[in-house]
Amino acid sequence: MIDRKEIQEILENYEEKEIKISAIASHSALDTFDGAKEEGFETIAICQRGRHKTYEKYFRKKNFDGTYIGCIDDVWIFDKFNEILLEKNQKKLREENVIFIPNRSFTSYCNINEIENEFYVPLFGSRNLLRMEERGEKHDYYWLLEKEGLPFPEKVEDVGEINELCIVKLHHAVKKLERGFFTCSSFKEYKEKSQKLIEQGVITEEDLKKARVEKYIIGPVFNLDFFYSPVLKQIELLGIDWRFETSLDGHVRLPADQQLSLGEKQRLPEYTVCGHNMATLRESLLEKAFELAEKFVDACRKNYEYGIIGPFCLQTCVDKDLNFYIYDVAPRIGGGTNVHMSIGHPYGNTLWRKNMSTGRRIALEIKMAVEKGMLKEVVS
Repeated sequence: MIDRKEIQEILENYEEKEIKISAIASHSALDTFDGAKEEGFETIAICQRGRHKTYEKYFRKKNFDGTYIGCIDDVWIFDKFNEILLEKNQKKLREENVIFIPNRSFTSYCNINEIENEFYVPLFGSRNLLRMEERGEKHDYYWLLEKEGLPFPEKVEDVGEINELCIVKLHHAVKKLERGFFTCSSFKEYKEKSQKLIEQGVITEEDLKKARVEKYIIGPVFNLDFFYSPVLKQIELLGIDWRFETSLDGHVRLPADQQLSLGEKQRLPEYTVCGHNMATLRESLLEKAFELAEKFVDACRKNYEYGIIGPFCLQTCVDKDLNFYIYDVAPRIGGGTNVHMSIGHPYGNTLWRKNMSTGRRIALEIKMAVEKGMLKEVVS
């Protein structure tokens, strides 16, 4: 892991009034860039050829007779996203005084070892927490949740003992960044469904052996988009989102008899995320949500050198007794924050008395850190 002091030393050569914000152009990049522009920063989108038009053509900054539109000032297009890790490109980022915002696409398309050990560009957030998202790592987020007593769905150690509704978590065989999840209520159903998915090329035998099996929490899902501010020393709930998943959402729109009549290839739904929507919690649940965030921030501070910095997302289910269970953790900007760009998050707006999306909150933290001489406190 790159020593944080080395990154802080790099900042000493930055022109703080010329700081630019950059991110991999995918996932939640538009929220990041929109928020940066709201706070007066220039932006650089790191694009992959073939996936660049959204940023290079449609959201690029343009001037129409003095009227400016768009939120992306510059676009760097590479054949592959991971080319940003090349030393010559890191050098260009540093020369542009870039603060880089890590998102899930950054850690998915770029090698995590290289991000930790070879990417000498200041990251806004916690470089040493990014690996916890990799399920199966010795110190993944399940390790942290269990060690520090945060609630999460019970793990099923032996698939032969499945006797109630469970979810099997593993990667999709073809869509490597997506899920090959499936549900089952018995070992027999586990065997039947897994075999069909293997035959259909959705999952592999190898991944199935490493899958995590959990008891299924029956209830709505809420992705809690939090922010921890090192500048203000406070936790903020900015907003809440939930996911649209294919083909699961298509299944639940069908009447039960229609679901039962589906053919072999259509019967088992897939859980590929294709969009998000915003949500709010009943107010009596907000304190429970903040308690989760407080415990998570304390757990990170206790187990990692400098704890959590900036945005993080606790992906939760709520059961019939209104208890929260954390089923996933994003120690960086969440995947659903684009639903709040420009208009802001409901809770962030309420707190800050202006439109406050996650992207804008990141930019505001950087801005305040510069003003207070605390920029070294928000990077790693």
